[in-house]
Amino acid sequence: MEADVRYEADLDPGFLDEIASLPEGERIRHCIQCGNCSGMCPVAPMLEHSPRRIFAMIRAGLKDEVLRSLTPWVCSSCYRCTVKCPADIKITDIMYALKRRAIASGTLPEDSDAHRFARLFTEGVCKNGRTHEMGLLMRYMAFHHPIAMMKQSGLGMRMMAKGRMPLFAHKISDRDHFRKMVEKALSFDEMEPGSSEGGAL
Repeated sequence: MEADVRYEADLDPGFLDEIASLPEGERIRHCIQCGNCSGMCPVAPMLEHSPRRIFAMIRAGLKDEVLRSLTPWVCSSCYRCTVKCPADIKITDIMYALKRRAIASGTLPEDSDAHRFARLFTEGVCKNGRTHEMGLLMRYMAFHHPIAMMKQSGLGMRMMAKGRMPLFAHKISDRDHFRKMVEKALSFDEMEPGSSEGGAL
């Protein structure tokens, strides 16, 4: 088995400081590598790297590898890891921060369009105040994954029959105030160093 060698020149020693400077990352240095987050994660079998390993990679300065990892994108945002963390680290929020940095830097997972799905999902929520499953499905699957969409058409029809996938979007009643709230949230992200897009993720 060939050894996976890392040279100092390939590392970013300031990456830990960069994450620790964020409100959600202020306690990342308190990580004791107990693995509790990984053991609690419901999608752990689908993760490229466990949360514990991601934090170890951040400490090691493996910035590109962390930002190219699928782990933050697969995270289900259930917050179980955050609730159970003995060091009170905001693990789920750090995963969101890593996604924003991956988008802003263009350092995205290879062979995956998870970032495109996240963008389309966010755009839909920002527009209507909630997601529209049928609209998201069409925008994400129709032109890029048409064969997979056809294979899942039976499931889609059954969901429609049970009212779980409506044809038309349900919009919140006060979209004007919701839009202003979203714009305000995005303005905060624009003030964050190194972040140029993807603030709603």
